[in-house]
Amino acid sequence: MARSTSIRDVAAEAGVSITTVSHALSGKGTVSARTRLRVEEAVERLGYAPNPIARAMRTDRRAVLGFVSEEIASTPYAGKIIVGAQAEAAAHDHVLMIVDIAAGEFDDPRIDALIQRQVDAVVFASASNRVIRLPRSLDPARTVLLDAFDPAAPVPSVVPDEQDIAATAVRALLDAGHRRIAHLTVEGAGPAVTGRVEGYERTMLEAGRTPVVVRAAGEVADAAAGHRAATELFGLAPSQAADGHAGERPTAVFAFNDQMAMGVYQVAEERGMRIGRDLSVVGIDDLQIVAAALRPGLTTVALPHEQMGRAAVRRALEQTGALTAPKAPRAGVERLRGELVVRGSIGPVTVTRS
Repeated sequence: MARSTSIRDVAAEAGVSITTVSHALSGKGTVSARTRLRVEEAVERLGYAPNPIARAMRTDRRAVLGFVSEEIASTPYAGKIIVGAQAEAAAHDHVLMIVDIAAGEFDDPRIDALIQRQVDAVVFASASNRVIRLPRSLDPARTVLLDAFDPAAPVPSVVPDEQDIAATAVRALLDAGHRRIAHLTVEGAGPAVTGRVEGYERTMLEAGRTPVVVRAAGEVADAAAGHRAATELFGLAPSQAADGHAGERPTAVFAFNDQMAMGVYQVAEERGMRIGRDLSVVGIDDLQIVAAALRPGLTTVALPHEQMGRAAVRRALEQTGALTAPKAPRAGVERLRGELVVRGSIGPVTVTRS
């Protein structure tokens, strides 16, 4: 099936920006007669018809922020992000208009629809914390990235402080008396994986301890990856064990996320170890379906999803002038800290001999 003509195609044909096309077709903004004619001729040549969704949205002239959700609406934590974003928008008399697109589908016509609606700004929420290229249909001066950043574009971003979040997890284990703490993660170099490794290693070295990182093959951080990494960890020779204490195994594990921590629980059961007594575990996410359901409950660091939603909307409102920025309108990355959620998976140190 042939792809329908989009506003982006019209902009390219006329040699103008998407915003200019939107203004020319809606009669809003300042567009010269010559430019308007070029746009109209491009529309006629391409047979472009404005998206009906966009036409419907243009009938409501309230202050509107666009929120592009890259599959986060289908994730367990999306609710908190959207609740935070909606609450912050409402607090400043704005409506949040949400569209959900497939990961990486930056040509989705619903993005065009938001632009045609002339929303005041757009928050683009990534499916995970990662480096992306800003979708070319979005104006950097009217866009905020959420859970992502683009090093090549001057676009404000709001992300979790991965290093500080990891440090919070490790300090919880150190404070309980653990010194032989291993970090289980996956392969890859994304911001979450890299940041959590760096935060773990820095905190361990500051405490005078030797970091031990075990990476499960692959980039999917699920229970199976946690099982593989924990199996490898407890199969290490004594000389390779955390801190290099001969005959001693790690007494605690910091897992990349709650799902990998579930795999650690499985290995502990297989080896006759009790979580919270023989082995202490901390995860990241506070994924309720996992962390609260495990027995004992998993101590974890909750990612600041609601705060991220609020912060992204505030940054968007600063761009539009609806809020006054602390200084000049800011670009760059804003990092938010997580919060430790204490359950029963951390216990006192028990020395385990091989």
